[in-house]
Amino acid sequence: MNNAELGDVIATAQGVSKAEGRKLADAVFAAIADAAVKGDDVSISGFGKFTVKQTAAREGRNPATGETIKIAAAKKLGFTPAKAVKDALNR
Repeated sequence: MNNAELGDVIATAQGVSKAEGRKLADAVFAAIADAAVKGDDVSISGFGKFTVKQTAAREGRNPATGETIKIAAAKKLGFTPAKAVKDALNR
């Protein structure tokens, strides 16, 4: 499913136009991204939790040459699904 398809599903469920459904979907993603940039967690009841994770700087290898390279520290957005979502996936 892509953003347009998600917007269509939201539009149908809420009885609004497809354009408005897409705007609603985009607004949700923008809110999650803004919270992540601030370092905040986003917990959506019954769906899951988005958390910002910090990875340390480390050494790695260039697979083409085998040369050792330095990989910079970075922040990543992680997602942990809620129990209801896990259970639905594993039926």
